[in-house]
Order: sequence, then structure tokens, then C-alpha cells
Amino acid sequence: MKIVENKNKFFLLSLIIILVGVAFMIYNYVNGNGIFNYDVEFSGGTSIRIDIGKDFSNEDIEKTVSKITGQSSAQIQRVLNKNQVMIKIKSTDKKIRDDLIDELAKNYGFDKKSVAISDISATISNEMQRSAIIAVVLACLAILIYISIRFKNIKTGSCAVIALLHDTIITILSYAVFRIPLNYSFIAVVLTILGYSINATIVIFDRMRENKMFNIKDDAEFVDKSVTQTMRRSLFTSLTTLLSIICLYFMGVASIKDFSLPIIIGIICGTYSSICIATSLWFVMNKKSA
Repeated sequence: MKIVENKNKFFLLSLIIILVGVAFMIYNYVNGNGIFNYDVEFSGGTSIRIDIGKDFSNEDIEKTVSKITGQSSAQIQRVLNKNQVMIKIKSTDKKIRDDLIDELAKNYGFDKKSVAISDISATISNEMQRSAIIAVVLACLAILIYISIRFKNIKTGSCAVIALLHDTIITILSYAVFRIPLNYSFIAVVLTILGYSINATIVIFDRMRENKMFNIKDDAEFVDKSVTQTMRRSLFTSLTTLLSIICLYFMGVASIKDFSLPIIIGIICGTYSSICIATSLWFVMNKKSA
């Protein structure tokens, strides 16, 4: 595969994707919709805990909540081993909240006295946002140190981290483009993508290190050969993972879809960056230092 020959095309494609994502963010902001579709954990809201007293379907409750509140991103969680449900919605007025409880009580016949309501403050939401940023930064720093030690080359580690930042940025932008609710699962999504992407990158860099023993003088030939040798493995691994996540997306409820869609985007992006971006960056950095 001609990676080095087409490196500028790969860089341009990534730049275009990022600019399109930024354009969507600006468009949403100008139209008053907010840059992101913040969920309760990141924007503050209301948590409602109800003892249903009998078996229930998360999907049915989700439809009721959406109908009454007009919020399509409400979180519905069953309390483990109990017939209780935790509903988290964005801040709304008391009438809508009362209408929601009345409608659920009508459908399931529970005692309204079993309802516990609590507010999620903006302070807690801000702390979660800071935690998300800190988690991503620490993960990138740890990966940079690990790759640099493993390959005994800070430039190799830098290439891997830049490719990871590329994946992280595009995954974050997908939340703005597709209006995916930004909640606590965002942290899990980003860290999952980082772990998946770095694994694919390490496979290619390992092959590049092995190929060094053959003393290939031309760096372009060296990179292209290493990518070609690992291409089938990288694509098959990504395809296998994608199939399972795609099944989750089409068969899961809304909350599962909100988790699986950015994972799908991240896996595709991570595979692309490992093959095309990280290796192209390695070639550019080593060529300049030669």
C-alpha cells in the first residue's frame, strides 16, 4: 500500500473532517442549540427514583418520559435486583415533572409516595467535565511514556499520541455533529477508543521495528512494507469488533445507541489513523531529522 506517497491526501482528509465537525459546532451554537447536547451529568438536571413494585420495560418508560418532557436523551436505569427505576432528565418546570409522575403512576399503579426526587447541581456537572478532561490527558501522557520506552524513541511515541489526539478530536466532534447526548459514558467511549487505537498502532510500529533488521534504506519503502504486512490483521480485527458494536446499535435501546455510535466512529477513525496517520507522521518526523 502506498502510504507515504499519499500522506498529504491523508492529512488533508483528516483536516477536512475536523473542519466539518467544527462548522457543525459553530452552526449549533449560532442557532442557540449549544455546541454539544449536554446530558444531565454535564448540564445539571433532575433525578427521579421510583419504586414501580413490579416488572417493567426500560423502553416503555423511556417512551413515556420522551412524550411528557419532550427530551429524547433521558437516562433510564433499572436499580439492580429491584423493581425500581432511576430516571434522569434535564431541568424542567414542576408541572411537567408532576405530569410525568402522574402518567407513570397511571401506567404502573405505584404509590406516588415512593417517588424520590433530587436535583443534580451544575457544580457536580462541572466536576465531571474536569474529570473527563483529566482522564484523557493522563491517558495520553501515559501512552506517550509507554511507547517512548517500548520503542526507545520519543518521536515514535509522539507520532502515536498525535494519532490518538486525532481520534479523540474526531470522536468528540461526532457528538456535536450527530447531537449525541454528552454524559458520563463519554469518558468510557474516549478511553475505549484510545486503548483500541493505540493497540492497532503498536502492531504496525512493532512490524516496523522488526523490518529494521533487513536494513531497508528507503524510509518510504520501509513504511509501506510494514503497513502492507499488517493490513489484513488490522482490518479483520476492526471489522470483527465493528460487527458486534453495530449489532448493539441496531438492537439496543436509545442509551445503548448513544454509547455505541461514537464507538463505531472511533473504531473506524482509529483504524484509519493507525494505518495512515501515525505511519505518515513517523515518516515525516524521521525524514526531517535525517
